[in-house]
Amino acid sequence: MNTDTLNWTAVCAVDDILPNTGVCARLGRHHVAIFRVGHNELYAIDNIDPVSHASVMSRGLVGSLGERTVVASPLYKQHFDLRSGECLEDPALSVRAYAVRLELDRVLLAAA
Repeated sequence: MNTDTLNWTAVCAVDDILPNTGVCARLGRHHVAIFRVGHNELYAIDNIDPVSHASVMSRGLVGSLGERTVVASPLYKQHFDLRSGECLEDPALSVRAYAVRLELDRVLLAAA
């Protein structure tokens, strides 16, 4: 994906996200879960849990399964790859992943 041509929106300061946790932000009509892994590694996926349809993914537990950095849904515990949004237990439940970057101390999301 060529990120140079995307429209970027600042959504929060990086310090608003504690390491190894997530927060929810709005990007247009979308609820987006933004995760900070380690010091400043950032990921963003849909915040809507595909099973319950609740806006809760940002409250999931961040970890790893093999080489993948994942979040476990706080409701039904499916694991979602933070790079791709793929649900490891059932790919049909996969969620959208968003381009995210850090610029100075601001977290920016790309609108599709």
